[in-house]
Amino acid sequence: MKRLLKVLLPACLVAGVVLAAAGTARAEGVIPVIPGVERTDDPDKVVTTLEILLLLTVLAIAPSILVLTTAFTRIVIVLSFVRRSLGTQDLPPNSILIGLSLLLTFMVMAPTFRRIKTHAVVPYMDNRITQKEAIQEAIAPMRKFMLDQTRRKDIRLFLDITKTPVPAQARNEDIPTEVLVPAFVISELRRAFIMGFAIFLPFLVIDLVVSTTLISMGMLVLPPVLISMPFKILLFILVDGWHLTVGSLVKSFY
Repeated sequence: MKRLLKVLLPACLVAGVVLAAAGTARAEGVIPVIPGVERTDDPDKVVTTLEILLLLTVLAIAPSILVLTTAFTRIVIVLSFVRRSLGTQDLPPNSILIGLSLLLTFMVMAPTFRRIKTHAVVPYMDNRITQKEAIQEAIAPMRKFMLDQTRRKDIRLFLDITKTPVPAQARNEDIPTEVLVPAFVISELRRAFIMGFAIFLPFLVIDLVVSTTLISMGMLVLPPVLISMPFKILLFILVDGWHLTVGSLVKSFY
């Protein structure tokens, strides 16, 4: 308790002095200045500050952007289905699945990222285009990737939800990005669950066969998982399961 008071009392004294000084300055008509922060009437400096704040905001939500607008969603869900179907609990660990998903995502998105670098990042760094033009050039390849993977049915759903006026024969340019992103996410979830079901089915057959065999032998106390899991792992190894899964995942985007 004494240590806490020793820490809090100086902080309270400093805060009191700052507040008193601010009140005095305000009463005298002087605007207090925070150390390290200067007042300015230059519009260019204000715009630069706002650009920095915007950049920090984008960096803060970058993980969400990576998850929702790239191939990561489909890949990580399908790999999670593989682990669940094998029944190996936490093997492979989450860190391995997430790392592999990120690597596969960068492989799939490599052509898109190259176009962004060529048409947006490099020209902006060379001062050949403005920041607004760079953002537009960066969004265009991402929109093309999402449009190629999104069902028109899902796009129409979110157009109806947001009541966005779009012509019946809408072109890709007419679809707003805020509508395209959620439509892309649910399309990815649908494809991931379809692939997960196809992976789950053969292992489910093994579980049924083992359970039926144990019941017919009267071994009701023995958990079927203890017997079926080695057979599922053996089947997965014999068919080279990781090779097939990763190959099918990557090919599903082309």
